[in-house]
Amino acid sequence: MIKNIVFDMGKVLVGYDAMRVCEHYIEDEHDRKRVHTAVFVSPEWVMMDMGLLTDNQALLSICKRLPERLHDVAALCLRDWHKYCMWTYTEMEPVIRKLKEKGFGIYLCSNAAIRLLDCYKEVIPAVDCFDGLLFSAEVKCMKPQREMYQHLFNRFHIKPEECFFIDDMPANIDGACACGMNGYCFADGDMQRLWKVLERME
Repeated sequence: MIKNIVFDMGKVLVGYDAMRVCEHYIEDEHDRKRVHTAVFVSPEWVMMDMGLLTDNQALLSICKRLPERLHDVAALCLRDWHKYCMWTYTEMEPVIRKLKEKGFGIYLCSNAAIRLLDCYKEVIPAVDCFDGLLFSAEVKCMKPQREMYQHLFNRFHIKPEECFFIDDMPANIDGACACGMNGYCFADGDMQRLWKVLERME
């Protein structure tokens, strides 16, 4: 019997596009793409999500791949990405509230940098309905590593077989299933299809 619904954050509850902050600060298209790749498509970004690098440590490493003239703007993009790159999926709010009304526990399990601990309330829909939130940087591992899911179960005292996981990445769903937690891949963003799946949780 499913008692808990576990949500990923990015592209499930919250839209995300790292290029937005680059578009805000950088006029030249070539420079924009260069900074975007250096900052957001990088091993440093993954290591920040895992809580293994601070922003300052990441920036020092990132700037080694960029010409000096782009160092300051790369720093701005890294500093302010959370202000420009995320937006709330407002259509998810009634879904979460209906699930809460039905008595489900509501949890978050997200690969995200430690900064999100300070600003998640601004973007997560129906955040007041959540019984627990887990960010990868807190526990220095990330989905689809088994350890990430085990932290979720242990921290909130929930059983994997009683949880249903919603994520946009097939590998993360596979990782959850390997730990005994079934799930649904929300890669297509189809809200109606998702709700039909959730209705069967009753």
